[in-house]
Amino acid sequence: MIDLDAGVAAQEPLRRRIDAGAATRIDAADLACRLRIVASRDALQSLASRLAPDAGSGREITVTFYGSGDFHHLTASLVSGVEEDVTIVHFDNHPDWVRFPATVNCGAWVNRALELPHVRKVVTIGPCSDDLVRPELQFANLAAVRDGRIALYPWRHEPSRVWGRYGRTACYRQEGGHLHWRNLAEEDWSDFLDELVEAIPTRAIWLTIDKDVLGPEDAFTNWDQGEMPLTHLLRAVQRLASARAIRGIDVCGDWSKPRFTDPFRATLAYFDHPKGLKPEPGTLARNARVNAALIDCFETVLS
Repeated sequence: MIDLDAGVAAQEPLRRRIDAGAATRIDAADLACRLRIVASRDALQSLASRLAPDAGSGREITVTFYGSGDFHHLTASLVSGVEEDVTIVHFDNHPDWVRFPATVNCGAWVNRALELPHVRKVVTIGPCSDDLVRPELQFANLAAVRDGRIALYPWRHEPSRVWGRYGRTACYRQEGGHLHWRNLAEEDWSDFLDELVEAIPTRAIWLTIDKDVLGPEDAFTNWDQGEMPLTHLLRAVQRLASARAIRGIDVCGDWSKPRFTDPFRATLAYFDHPKGLKPEPGTLARNARVNAALIDCFETVLS
């Protein structure tokens, strides 16, 4: 557990394992302000120096929890240590695929991951967000989707208005100026998982989970949330683990109050985060319950 924001440090399923020596807590609270939303290079280097040498290497399968989805760009750093070709399977309510600005930030980390020579493909599952409304205006990397380096499967979304020509893939069909996405909410989940496994081009996979892919009944996050049921997420992990070699897992999407020391990141958070998010007493227990279910699932499939 990378303790950046106290989002998961006190949760019973993680705290119990840390106390028992079955998990490791890495204190990185001093880096949080320089990693949140947009990562500075020196903060990433400082964090890398604190991680175990085998984290992300494939020599040891590591499951990493690190709090808010504001830090989701840490996935690219964790995956950088994998020593073989790998496909990233990405569960999220947001595609995290923006091309501009070309920084290490939570909305663009998929492109940073694709710059790694051993990352063959990113498969994103579950978005319902407005990122798919006129995606070209939001600097979406639709060219990578067209070329097969990104596969994007929304849970539920209306067709996206576009000007370019992107043809047809397993994820969508283009009709005139619209991309008509497959909506997984309307498909048989088991059939989709079978198709997904067959379409992964590598033996090795990395799983990255942002809990905002789940509905509000299962999680409370810093971002707008999707609709995927927790049962579907757990079944996907089990199916993928049975068919491919997992080289690492990371989990974010816990809620924490954003704190910044610079106006740049504070401004980004003000405009990007949904307004008025504040957990009621007991609300965050949902996140602990989901994390406990995920840990139980990981321990089963990785044993």
